Amino acid sequence: MAAIQLNNVIKRYGKGKTANQVIHGVNADIQDGEFIVIVGPSGCGKSTLLRMVAGLEEISDGTISIGGRVVNNLEPAERDIAMVFQNYALYPHMSVFENMAYGLKIAKVPLDEIKARVDKAAKILEIGPFLNRKPRELSGGQRQRVAMGRAIVRQPQVFLFDEPLSNLDAKLRAQTRLEIQKLHRELGITSLFVTHDQVEAMTLAQRIIVMNGGRMDQFGTPDEVYHRPATTFVASFIGSPPMNLLKNAIGVKPGTLMGIRPEHLHIGPNGWEATVEAVELLGAERLVYCRVGDEQLIVRMDEGKPAPVAGEAVHIALQEERVHWFDAESGKRL
Repeated sequence: MAAIQLNNVIKRYGKGKTANQVIHGVNADIQDGEFIVIVGPSGCGKSTLLRMVAGLEEISDGTISIGGRVVNNLEPAERDIAMVFQNYALYPHMSVFENMAYGLKIAKVPLDEIKARVDKAAKILEIGPFLNRKPRELSGGQRQRVAMGRAIVRQPQVFLFDEPLSNLDAKLRAQTRLEIQKLHRELGITSLFVTHDQVEAMTLAQRIIVMNGGRMDQFGTPDEVYHRPATTFVASFIGSPPMNLLKNAIGVKPGTLMGIRPEHLHIGPNGWEATVEAVELLGAERLVYCRVGDEQLIVRMDEGKPAPVAGEAVHIALQEERVHWFDAESGKRL
């Protein structure tokens, strides 16, 4: 079993009144075999949380358990985890095979078992033809697969990924996301994956932890965080373009905010009077930026419909059943 429990996990730097608390009581029960993505903007604490699970950062308070065992005081090597970093961290003078086998060699695993594990991982990741090459002879995507292969051969209880795709171009990132999904289906190992990219979070995760200022704003499935965001932060961070949040539109009561996704608005004969400020053509869709009174909102349109032009006066109607309401002060869902 490799379930992970985070129980009121806190991280502080420093002591006493001058201490800087960066993680504020995170609680999460992660099931055996789940793929969890921790997402949020820079500085929200997502990598710090991952590093505490790994044992690379000391826990100030609370407990972390892996497979039913509290690991607060265990060294990283004792936690039965494998980590994949952003920068690959491959040895340049070693071949792909040697890079993947190095940890097993240090652990004194028999040579025939090392070869069997490396060959199996190379087959899964489709890097068998590159086993005799040096890292400098590989593309960025191939190097990242080698880094993942090095983690796979360890046969750990838990995989930890710290923004592993951020150094890849857009096409390679999309391709590698598919490879990671395939890898998880085949191995079924509990995985924590940190990213600032909400597209990666939505496409990879079985459940998502959304971090905001060192706090967990929401922990749910991609559908839950998209269709029922717990806070205005989640509503504006998850989704591209983000949810429209309006405080002065007709029908909004004092002290509340109205949330509506761009795809749940449409331009037609009735609705709010608005002025088009800009239109983005994105192939299969258009994003229409409009001004309604003193607020801006975004309408998503399919390519089959004629788009308005900047400066045009239009009416915007909304799907009433798709409206979200939030407390204006706390930002929490009502």
